[in-house]
Amino acid sequence: MYKLICNIWFCFISILALGQDATRFIVSGYVRDEQSSENLTGVTIFIKGTMIGTVTNSYGFFSLNIPSDSVVITFSNVGYESKELNLIRNQAVENELQLDVVLTSKIVTTKEIVIIGNSEKDKLQSTQMSTNSISIEEAKKIPPILGEVDIVKVLQMKPGIQSGGEGVTGIYVRGGGADQNLFLIDDATVYNANHLFGFFSIFNPDAVRGAELYKGGFPAQYGGRLSSVIDVKLNEGNKNKSTISGGIGIITSRLTFSAPIVKNKGSFIVAARRTYIEPFTRYLNKRNENNPNFNIIPDYFFYDFNIKANYDLTKKDRIFLSLYYGQDAFKYTLNQTINFNWGNKVANMRWNHIFNSKLFMNTAFFISDYRYEISQKLPTYSFNLGSFITDYSVKSDFEYFKNDKNSLKFGAYFTYHNFDIGRLQAGSTDGSIKFGAGNSLNAQDFGLYISDEFDFKNRWKINSGLRLSGFLKGNNVLYNPEPRLSVRYKLRDNIAIKASYSRMIQYVHLVSNSGGSLPTDIWYPSNKNVSAEKSNQIAFGPTVNLFKDKLILGYEFYYKKMNNQLDLKDGAQIFNTPNLESEFVFGKGWAYGNEFYVEKKGNKLHGWISYTLSWNWRKFPDINNGIAFNPRYDQRHNVNFVAMYEITKRLSFSTTFVYGSGNAVTLPKGRFFFQNVNGVFFNPAVPEFLPRNSYRMAPYSRLDIAFVWKFAPRKGESDLTFAIYNVYNRRNPYFIYFDTEKNITKNPNASDKVFLAKQVTLFPIIPTLTYNFKF
Repeated sequence: MYKLICNIWFCFISILALGQDATRFIVSGYVRDEQSSENLTGVTIFIKGTMIGTVTNSYGFFSLNIPSDSVVITFSNVGYESKELNLIRNQAVENELQLDVVLTSKIVTTKEIVIIGNSEKDKLQSTQMSTNSISIEEAKKIPPILGEVDIVKVLQMKPGIQSGGEGVTGIYVRGGGADQNLFLIDDATVYNANHLFGFFSIFNPDAVRGAELYKGGFPAQYGGRLSSVIDVKLNEGNKNKSTISGGIGIITSRLTFSAPIVKNKGSFIVAARRTYIEPFTRYLNKRNENNPNFNIIPDYFFYDFNIKANYDLTKKDRIFLSLYYGQDAFKYTLNQTINFNWGNKVANMRWNHIFNSKLFMNTAFFISDYRYEISQKLPTYSFNLGSFITDYSVKSDFEYFKNDKNSLKFGAYFTYHNFDIGRLQAGSTDGSIKFGAGNSLNAQDFGLYISDEFDFKNRWKINSGLRLSGFLKGNNVLYNPEPRLSVRYKLRDNIAIKASYSRMIQYVHLVSNSGGSLPTDIWYPSNKNVSAEKSNQIAFGPTVNLFKDKLILGYEFYYKKMNNQLDLKDGAQIFNTPNLESEFVFGKGWAYGNEFYVEKKGNKLHGWISYTLSWNWRKFPDINNGIAFNPRYDQRHNVNFVAMYEITKRLSFSTTFVYGSGNAVTLPKGRFFFQNVNGVFFNPAVPEFLPRNSYRMAPYSRLDIAFVWKFAPRKGESDLTFAIYNVYNRRNPYFIYFDTEKNITKNPNASDKVFLAKQVTLFPIIPTLTYNFKF
């Protein structure tokens, strides 16, 4: 199998690398920022007076076929001054011209919103749909949560994406579970992208350049998850001068330093972030240690580091090194001490190579590790519980720019997975008694892909792709074809209608016995008994740009069918279980919905409104008597409102409003009491449950506001951000539990106890103040 794939692959690369079109000449190169020399993605490049053009890829590279002996090429990007260059054929060598272009930032009274990816006109040109792009500049204009800007939280403001509520980690996209989202940080997989149980993400805003989320119409280079891909790109650092930036907040602070390695050839960036709330909680615990009614506040903090370096070896070769390390630490002490630690480590090395003006390659080698550990130590007894997943991966992606009407993308990948499943070690502190449990597993994930985007008759554009994925566990080999198709029809210059179909396969599964996703959940590989999860999704809808792209209207309908969905039996145990697979049940799911989107662009006022109306179902023969039910994170209605307004040159205001239907939960509708022959009630009371997830909690809603005052220092820039989270102090539900109280009724035949449902909430109104700087 491996030999066959490799032989086909190398033959295919050879044909493409050698093939050349008959053309006048080809211009290719990189587009960079003038101040930092960072490569710019999504720059629009057009031959003036024609419809022939292209955009730079995610590494800033472009290739364009020139159909005549002399042309004028226009380079433009949102937030930058446009540039025109006159090109003639005699500048080329052997019909090839390598050109590096520098763009200058616009000098305006306020920073414009910069979107990673294409401008709105280019989005109409592209076949890509079901995509949300955001830059860190845009994220920083939205009210921060506890003073911290979070690019994932901003993505949750887009249609079709739900957070699952406060205290729930992960995001939920078009009916998919929290484990069905692929998080990438500079091409490397991250298995847990959350700090503080989902309140923050692991992406430091000073280290991030932008993110792109795909929720349908997936490009063929992405795979491994069913519902979404969140592709986060880090800053490369400044190649021209040293810079320092950061922020000081009430509970978090961060610091970032960037400098050239060799001016105009290489740079590096180092970013660090930490919370420091534990000194305050320890002080409160100390003050109240003699108060019997005081609940001990656990110690908690997180920290993370980002390091990235890049260097131009030659005009055709560029290398990158990215490192990430993040850790959460939770400690609870009351008669005994419980420590809970979890975190990610990622190391990534990439190589960009230009074979010729038409063929571009990016090859990445990376290691990704996620693990957690819970430990408890008593005078005579101790235990340790943990689990981890470690990936060793290599992938190569190629882009072949055949001509202005046709471009190809193709690549291959291989991943070696190492799983440690529910490792338990316990015993007496003197070592006389020891016991342990858990399993270590490994598997291999591999495959290749190809996609072709073809433009014809200026109105139709088609992107067809095929991904062939495989998974090897022991002697068991699983493989699946994953076809992809996206079509765009341009009805008018400002109206495009798009449709897409994509098939996705997921070979690793998140095993959870909670209603949401927790750091203690276990990743488990597919095998002969645990089939790969599969989904088939269709989507279609129009996009309309009005008033010179100042107003964008969008609508999409989607339908997704999912097979081999994994869940746990009622009452299942995932720890200290010799055969974890015996606790699994398998079923199917489906989701469909409508997404509406309106965005207003402008220098003074910018914002959007999104509304999602959706349905989400699961059906398991061994759960709920085989009757279909809504998963916990099903929300019928979801509304997001975002507005950013520049009051003066220095003062700006922003606000967000979020509304979502209540989560679906399972609650008892009553309880049975037993009585003896004398009619006297006695415990226990036996609950009678409603069908699974047939009860809805109260809706979730929240209003946030922020004011930003920009200072005018002699050098650099700085601002003071005042934000209020949950302005009207909405007590949003976290979970519901039942408590017993004494029955005060005078009915002699009634029980002496009654059961009352009580709601637990997490976050009240929270004001924050943060000082941000960059020099």
